[in-house]
Amino acid sequence: MVTQSEQVLENGLIKTLQEMNYEYISIKEEENLYANFKKQLEKHNKKELALHKREHFTDKEFDKICIYLEGGTRFEKAQKLRDLYPLETEDGERIWVEFLNKSKWCQNEFQVSNQITIEGRKKCRYDVTILINGLPLVQIELKKRGVELKEAYNQIQRYHKTSFHGLFDYVQLFIISNGVNTRYFANNPNGGYKFTFNWTDAENIPFNDLSKFAYFFFDQCNLGKMISKYIVLHEGDKCLMVLRPYQFYAVERILERVQNSNKNGYIWHTTGAGKTLTSFKAAQLVSELDGIDKVMFVVDRHDLDTQTQSEYEAFEPGAVDGTDNTYELIKRLSGNSKIIITTIQKLNCAITKDYYNKHLQEVRHQKVVMIFDECHRSHFGDCHKNIVKFFSNLQIFGFTGTPIFVENAKQDHTTKEIFSDCLHRYLIKDAIADENVLGFLVEYYKGKDETGIDYMNEARMKEIAKFILTNFNKSTVNGEFNALFAIQSVPMLLQYYKIFKELNPKIKIGAVFTYAANSSQDDGQTGMNQGYANEKVTADELQAIMNDYNNTFGTSFTTDNFSAYYDDINLRMKKKKKDMEPLDLLLVVGMFLTGFDAKKLNTLYVDKNLEYHGLLQAFSRTNRILNEKKRFGKIVCFRDLKSNVDAAIKLFSNNNPADTILREPFPVVKEKFNELSLKFKEKYPDVQSIDRLQSEYEKRDFVLAFREIIKKRAEMQIYEDFEPDDKELILSEQEFMDFRSKYLDITTGVINPNPDDKKNTGDTDVPPYGEDKRTLDDIDFCLELLHSDVINVAYILTLINDLDPSSNDYQERRQQILDTMIKDAVMRNKAKLIDGFIRQNIDNDKDGFSKSKADGSIDLESRLANYVSQQRNNAIQDLAAEEDIDKEALIKFLNEYDFLQKEKTEILQEAIKKKRIGLKERRTLLKRVMGKLHSIIELFNWE
Repeated sequence: MVTQSEQVLENGLIKTLQEMNYEYISIKEEENLYANFKKQLEKHNKKELALHKREHFTDKEFDKICIYLEGGTRFEKAQKLRDLYPLETEDGERIWVEFLNKSKWCQNEFQVSNQITIEGRKKCRYDVTILINGLPLVQIELKKRGVELKEAYNQIQRYHKTSFHGLFDYVQLFIISNGVNTRYFANNPNGGYKFTFNWTDAENIPFNDLSKFAYFFFDQCNLGKMISKYIVLHEGDKCLMVLRPYQFYAVERILERVQNSNKNGYIWHTTGAGKTLTSFKAAQLVSELDGIDKVMFVVDRHDLDTQTQSEYEAFEPGAVDGTDNTYELIKRLSGNSKIIITTIQKLNCAITKDYYNKHLQEVRHQKVVMIFDECHRSHFGDCHKNIVKFFSNLQIFGFTGTPIFVENAKQDHTTKEIFSDCLHRYLIKDAIADENVLGFLVEYYKGKDETGIDYMNEARMKEIAKFILTNFNKSTVNGEFNALFAIQSVPMLLQYYKIFKELNPKIKIGAVFTYAANSSQDDGQTGMNQGYANEKVTADELQAIMNDYNNTFGTSFTTDNFSAYYDDINLRMKKKKKDMEPLDLLLVVGMFLTGFDAKKLNTLYVDKNLEYHGLLQAFSRTNRILNEKKRFGKIVCFRDLKSNVDAAIKLFSNNNPADTILREPFPVVKEKFNELSLKFKEKYPDVQSIDRLQSEYEKRDFVLAFREIIKKRAEMQIYEDFEPDDKELILSEQEFMDFRSKYLDITTGVINPNPDDKKNTGDTDVPPYGEDKRTLDDIDFCLELLHSDVINVAYILTLINDLDPSSNDYQERRQQILDTMIKDAVMRNKAKLIDGFIRQNIDNDKDGFSKSKADGSIDLESRLANYVSQQRNNAIQDLAAEEDIDKEALIKFLNEYDFLQKEKTEILQEAIKKKRIGLKERRTLLKRVMGKLHSIIELFNWE
């Protein structure tokens, strides 16, 4: 049977879109694209133009529009798309030009085209393009059936580097499909394949087939709604975000209920599924409905109040008003604020105390919608009753990843009793299947000093602490990630903290817990007439921990500013700020086990009794999606919680089997690795066999086979039982490293090709008849799995510092440094730079190097910084000469990037304008210069 070709897939999609009332337009080149844009823009703004007794823009006016649209970053262009443009006409009038009708999203002009050719650094033809009001807002890349879908994603990433510019910078959504698998994602260059999503129905059944996907997703009103309402411009990261299908359905269900009834409801979306974005969109869109006076987002802790406020601010600055105290809440409620974030405690205080609630008599009768965060927690007591009783026209909605059912209610009400119907479900099994969260690897550790149920036994605790420190690098991938340690009680935490200190750990350890002012002071000597075992109160113990923290990080926290201490820990655990030293291991009792999201957290150690929602909430701190190195959330239990884990997984998966949520045990994974290795070695018995591969297709087959080995080994080495020198492994550590070197040699040739190697010699590799025609350019090499953060600049400088130019093995050790870098996927492109640095600072000045080492005056870090700066300046000088462009403009662009981590293309655009070349040549030159600057940034970035 013949596989359906890409062309047939393309033709079928276009036919489907035409049947859905899309106008087909043939656009072959960029000039046609602009001509069509002018025509469609005039059509879309027909009424506005008619007010000025005209039907068209003049050529000069249209040039003004194009110049306006050309400036700015991709993020700023997304803002321009949604704004009106005040066009000053040639006859002195002002026309408000609309590029997208956001409020009546069906009333836009929809077209489809294919094979549009755009020339940037390379000439590229795009498969299928959907134009809205003449702007290319949706780009669809297709691959024939049977081809890996990620190749279409990789192709789009290449287009970002080599081709996309001009009006194609206005693309909002990308769709990739091979006919049987279809995914969509927002226009975020290098956002990562893990942030591409399939579409589903409301029951989370995926529409993977392209025809099914098209009939729903490309419905004109639905597509218009997705672009107008469900793409979020994230101000914090300056990027575009698109809602996943379950987020879309949840918001739509809330909107439907608010518009059509006064009933309440709750959303059951598993932890880690992005409820902050969902709730933000729900609050924002509900606040825009007629008849809604206030929307309140209610959380149950101060830290979640500030966290949610900052996250909302990142989505849209000024969209919501926070409340630092009850007086501020009163002010917001009685004022013009439309969306308000507060804690349930402040809200309860405001409505129950006469001093405050006398100012709220007007708002208590207005239409108020409240959205409760983590509604499994604090909404079953008097606070909730008081709120519902006070507001006369109130509608409430809850979000939770772990609802309260009869099984886990204890003495409380269930979530359904409080909030009524569940409006939408997205369970952990759905999220794992969609790759929106990770599954869990749960391992149980019982040490030799385990003695019955005496969990506070010091020998037991010391053994556990040693185990954590010994295996920390293995669990956290050499410290790339960090860990939480959940502990049963505050006294137990204090004991663990003391033990860790005594062990002089190399990692940075902190602790945080809440304490009561008048907590019980009973201890091991209570009733024995021997005084106290410890004269310190809990606040003193916490301050001592804070003092250690202050000494480590140069801070000055006390128990008087505990919230600032908490916020600082929060930031260090998230590892987001490059100038902020991270915390490696955090000891907690209850804090950070719910509501804390950190992609860099991958391990949870547990010496605490957990069950049902508390267990799944705690486990879910570890399972946020990040990259290929983070394959699952790792849980190490020091108590037998297996029955509790099974019960919790069963309850919150609607009684579905747990095998998709919990990872396989180590022996199973090891057996699968050996099966892969056996099959691999049958084809490639030794590393020399790779040298005999001649055609690109033979090399491709090796890369694909070894890539599976890399993935399975990366998964296996996180397990506590993994040992690199395990004799039972069919592919030994040495063999793996040898094949790895060959693998990296091939990838370097693809990623950093020598231009001379690409000259046409008349010979081309031809794939065997009937076989897959993928080339090495189409393959994802998973290089992030082969990079270790241990091999960084500090590590390399340590090796250089240990060199002795007078020793017999100097050349050998010098080469070992370069080999170490070459074996690392990220550092290998800097090996040549380090080679030059060693030549300049040691080979050419052996006596000076030895003398400065002896007297302690050597400062290799400063020397390297100066050398890299000098080489970067040389590269900039060469680029300026090659392209005949102002060197100062290049320096300014790079300085701005270094400071803001953002590309300010307008700097280059201004420099290029001075060359007095045509618009098309300017765009081509800009793309080429940007590509070379990207190479400079990558090569000389030494973070």
